[in-house]
Amino acid sequence: MSDTSTPFQRLLAIDSRCRSLAVGLPSQQETVQTWSGIGFRMGGRCYVAPMGEVGEVLHEPRYTQLPGVKTWVKGVSNVRGRLLPVIDLCGYFGLELSPLRKQRRVLVVDHQEVFAGLTVDEVFGMQHFPVEAFSELLPHVEGAIRPFLHGVFQRERPWLVFSPHALAKHSGFLGVAI
Repeated sequence: MSDTSTPFQRLLAIDSRCRSLAVGLPSQQETVQTWSGIGFRMGGRCYVAPMGEVGEVLHEPRYTQLPGVKTWVKGVSNVRGRLLPVIDLCGYFGLELSPLRKQRRVLVVDHQEVFAGLTVDEVFGMQHFPVEAFSELLPHVEGAIRPFLHGVFQRERPWLVFSPHALAKHSGFLGVAI
């Protein structure tokens, strides 16, 4: 019994057999677009700041108090050779800052001419939300913070979208002298 097929025909037969026995490609999963930010807590509420608006997160640094400034200005700190005004963000909005110093963090904002550290009760790190979980309808919030909120992401609890850049432009925030 002699095989009269050519080498090309044999390759075609091998190819056909391989294709019939091959496992199919995995089904392509739908990708979900996400929005990312830095999650933090002030008072009893959770907030999230857009990634591009927070330069870094620091442990609360030692600072030198300054005379003649509003009560929510904690002082000034030397951070890697640069003077960082340390602001009690809770105090600015009329909230009580957490007494647990170990959990407090400072969100550093470096926007246009403003370089400041915003002290918050706690930072939860990067938070990722599906874009479709965003709503511009805000729950009831204190009036002073409302102009700096741009919406809310709903997960197990609401995460209010807070803009440090909007705060850095606000005349009330820039007027620190008594």
